[in-house]
Amino acid sequence: MYDYKLPDAALTTWMLLARTWSAMYKVEERKLAKVGLTPEQVDVLRLARGYPIPLTPAEISRSLFRESQSVAGLLSRMEREGLVKRVLKRKGHPFTEVKMTAKGGQLCPRGIEAATTLIAKIMSSLSEEELEQLQRLLRKLRQRALEELDIELLQPPSRASD
Repeated sequence: MYDYKLPDAALTTWMLLARTWSAMYKVEERKLAKVGLTPEQVDVLRLARGYPIPLTPAEISRSLFRESQSVAGLLSRMEREGLVKRVLKRKGHPFTEVKMTAKGGQLCPRGIEAATTLIAKIMSSLSEEELEQLQRLLRKLRQRALEELDIELLQPPSRASD
């Protein structure tokens, strides 16, 4: 990987952000492969474990910021691997609900633990103040990108007990 410093600060920052994300994602893929999961599968299992409303493919798509066809493919692969099942549309339920299987329930904590440990290790290179500053900056960039996409940022659903 090259460390580019271009004359245009915005382009240099864009490339640095993209390459940093790619490198972090590759590390996460390798760590989770040892558990038998992918980062996307861990994300879906985490949602399926305790989502406050019925978990549908549309909710997964919104939560993970993924296209619906991408989520459909991911869920198909996860079903084939026995991690989730899709409960088809029933009377009074105008959607397909995604449920974690027993196998998914066994792998979920191991995947979350592996991901959490890795995240803590990588992010420990920043102080609390730097993490907060980075969050503020990333929120600004995310907001601008969402404006370009004409997408409104929503609050996630909350549990009834919250």
